[in-house]
Amino acid sequence: MILAAQIVASVAALLHIVFFVFESILWTRPTVYRRFGIASQEQANTIRPMAYNQGFYNLALALGLIVGVVLIGCGVRDCVIIGKTIIIFATACMALAGLVLATTGRHYRRAAAIQFLPAAIALVLATLV
Repeated sequence: MILAAQIVASVAALLHIVFFVFESILWTRPTVYRRFGIASQEQANTIRPMAYNQGFYNLALALGLIVGVVLIGCGVRDCVIIGKTIIIFATACMALAGLVLATTGRHYRRAAAIQFLPAAIALVLATLV
């Protein structure tokens, strides 16, 4: 069960690293901002500071998961407890953000599911360990 939690948490971390790249690095590319429902370059430029900031939140959560996965992998009791705690916190934040995104409209339900499902699965697995 602990290995499954580590694998799914790693998937959630990878997704959030991709979100970071889209939001903080590639945001002004039409193929990227259109994925987020932004219609024009002008709108993308206006939203860019917010997207940049949001991308770094996603990166911070992803890095937290990576640290948690590594700590659990150490096998030392205290490291496992700390790693599990970090994974629970980070995945709870990700899952909550996915739920919030789902409430913003039908158009965002697919994106919300992509954000929510791996985090929620990892959260459940981590709490069962």
